[in-house]
Amino acid sequence: MKKWFLSLMLCFSTATFAEEALTLDWLDLIPEKERNQFNERGMPIIDHNNDQPAQNLVGNIRPELNNSEVKIPGFVIPLEGDANKVTEFLLVPFFGACIHVPPPPPNQIVYVKFDKGAPVQDLWDVVYVVGTLKTQTVSHELAQAGYLLEGLEIQPYDDY
Repeated sequence: MKKWFLSLMLCFSTATFAEEALTLDWLDLIPEKERNQFNERGMPIIDHNNDQPAQNLVGNIRPELNNSEVKIPGFVIPLEGDANKVTEFLLVPFFGACIHVPPPPPNQIVYVKFDKGAPVQDLWDVVYVVGTLKTQTVSHELAQAGYLLEGLEIQPYDDY
């Protein structure tokens, strides 16, 4: 009886967390005064005139978002896991970010740690990631991320 009750409470608390989470768009991760660095579709303005364009590290994060329960859509770039589950990944605003150079600025990359693992087959299209957002810089060989998200749930993007 206790196991059943505990399972029910865990399911309810995860659902409640997702429902109460602040739904963010990628522009929400950028301080308002810096949003002119992005085009009308919310994509970063990139200079491709260099032989090896580097990640533009200019841009601030929004410290007031620290420890917020959030839901944010994006594309997944797997970093850690196995053939079945991904436990760490970069969440980026557009397809091909970090694979094609240069990567977006750090305030447009979220490093996600998903302890229970996200099923690989769920990550080919844009998804929502729900969890606790931290204003913590994470450096990886692909790019520097301005935020860390402790992921709790993956949802299909078409769920509203």
